Amino acid sequence: MPQAPGTPDRGGPAQHGRWFPRPDRRAPGPLVGLAWNRGREMELMHRAMGFAALSFLTLVPLLVVVAAADLARGEGFARWLVQGLGVSEVPEEEIKKLFGAPGQALRRTTALGLGALAAFGVTFGSAVQTGYERVWNLPAARWHTMWRHVVWLAVLVFFLLLFVTTPTPEESSAAETALVTTADTIGVFLFFWWSQRWLLCGRLRWRALVPGAAATALGLLGLRVFSQFVFSPLIASNAVTYGPFGTVLILQSWLVGVGFVVYGGALVGRLAHEQWVRRGLPGHGEDSGG
Repeated sequence: MPQAPGTPDRGGPAQHGRWFPRPDRRAPGPLVGLAWNRGREMELMHRAMGFAALSFLTLVPLLVVVAAADLARGEGFARWLVQGLGVSEVPEEEIKKLFGAPGQALRRTTALGLGALAAFGVTFGSAVQTGYERVWNLPAARWHTMWRHVVWLAVLVFFLLLFVTTPTPEESSAAETALVTTADTIGVFLFFWWSQRWLLCGRLRWRALVPGAAATALGLLGLRVFSQFVFSPLIASNAVTYGPFGTVLILQSWLVGVGFVVYGGALVGRLAHEQWVRRGLPGHGEDSGG
């Protein structure tokens, strides 16, 4: 694995070409207060807003084209958003109006345009990597690791394709709904577990990244439930008041929530890992990667 230049803010010794940030040796205090302070230090809300803006400008156009290629279903990216948000029928129609017919996006996209969309989408992976590095106080990875962003983007698109092709049936029983929801949550956990390891260039061990992946998966599940009760009616009301722009505002707010969960989940995972290291290895917190 490539060794990142420089030393993290609370860096430990290099072990086999990797840097492992040490747990904070200051008095831990209340976990909520510590999480608040760490979130302020890394500008969590600003990063979540940047996540939303960048994803809407770079990732969404690429996904619109990719989703339009799903000729079997023919519902395009609107269906992807509906599946992720878990909204009802009225907001679903507003989202479909916003993105139009998927066939048009597919016909009007040239090879050059698709290449440009893919290049812009890669910058989104770079932003996520930077956020994870700030969470763990790691130095920026070297430029030659940019190929990891391409792989990560491809895996993200593949994961979204799997997610939208296994929807919960409308007339399903409670057991079937629970089974599909559990499978989705496990899939999200595995994706973000791997994403942290991959985008951080293997500088942290798998065990250190488990709490963050679990927090992210549970957070996104909670955001989906929140969307059903809050964002779904807001899309319907804002569409009447502001037209398509109102729908865009709600979708952008939802993306801010996704960014907050992605970075905040990783931050909660680091704090949980530090607590376990502090309790399990008193006086031996050098290896935060364990």
